[in-house]
Amino acid sequence: MNGVSPALVPPLLGWYDQGHRDLPWRTLPTPYRVWISEIMLQQTRVEAVRGYFDRWMDALPDIRALAEAEESVYMKLWEGLGYYSRVRNLHRAAVVLCQEYGGQLPADYDKLLSLPGIGEYTAGAIASIAYGIPVPAVDGNVLRVAARLDNDFTPITDAKYKKQTRERFAAWMPADRPGDLNQALMELGATVCLPNGTPRCGDCPLQHLCLGYHHGNASSLPLRAAKKARRIENRTVLLVRCGTLVGLRQRPSAGLLAGLWELPSLDGHLSPEETRRALAGLGWQLRRMLSLRPARHIFTHVEWHMNGYYIELDNQPEALTFVSPPALRAAYALPSAFRAFLNVIEEEL
Repeated sequence: MNGVSPALVPPLLGWYDQGHRDLPWRTLPTPYRVWISEIMLQQTRVEAVRGYFDRWMDALPDIRALAEAEESVYMKLWEGLGYYSRVRNLHRAAVVLCQEYGGQLPADYDKLLSLPGIGEYTAGAIASIAYGIPVPAVDGNVLRVAARLDNDFTPITDAKYKKQTRERFAAWMPADRPGDLNQALMELGATVCLPNGTPRCGDCPLQHLCLGYHHGNASSLPLRAAKKARRIENRTVLLVRCGTLVGLRQRPSAGLLAGLWELPSLDGHLSPEETRRALAGLGWQLRRMLSLRPARHIFTHVEWHMNGYYIELDNQPEALTFVSPPALRAAYALPSAFRAFLNVIEEEL
């Protein structure tokens, strides 16, 4: 039998055993470490996560430490990873775990699924890898592998397709090595059955089972539903200095980048003269203003096109919080959207 079937288990596990990436969360797969790594890896490349994971574990080595941490601590540890609702849900879940489960992740798929920020994939990963529970962990990598194995042109974003794929893998998860099989599928998708039409079929242990390969369609799969165009927003970002201090503003508690610190900005692409008038209207006493290099940042549904100015003030407007560059580096979580404008003070950070 070809495609997604029990026949893939022996060759896939054999391939995984012969060599896979040495990742810090794999060498010591405790429930907490698996949980943190899986949340960090959502929407983020493995190589980018390594450093974040090690710093997190040094600062917050267990669930109780996370539950008791100040928001500024865990937000700063997450700075640059994006999708900040993930880290807020980590903290919320840690509090629940301390209140209801003695500070431990439960060895139960349904209970894991009930925790803030934990969906079917993450619950499956924790349950199978940390506790050996035979449940699947189906992410984008696994859906792509399944679509190619089956030569299936159903969009992998289709909810029914995702459900059917989980059910098929669940039917024959090996009771003795469910975590290894899930990780092998993830590893295959990340290193061999690559996205964007470039699978390395010659290196694949499942080539003999792959209907997509045999029909010449592996590079055309998977099919995805068309994405909606992102909304474009033009912003004028201000790197504000008063003496040696940098001016920051905290974003509203709801919406995009909720509650994070930011460099202040104005709507639209303003010319130097328009910016001067706007700041004068706010009561800012401008000493000097220099243009900065434009930048762009892409979020899931919106794209910021930003121009910027380096601003020196004679006063400290009440709307801003002024901090030293070392304090900004150490204690204030600043989204990566603004990093391009910090280059001019990089030596001070």
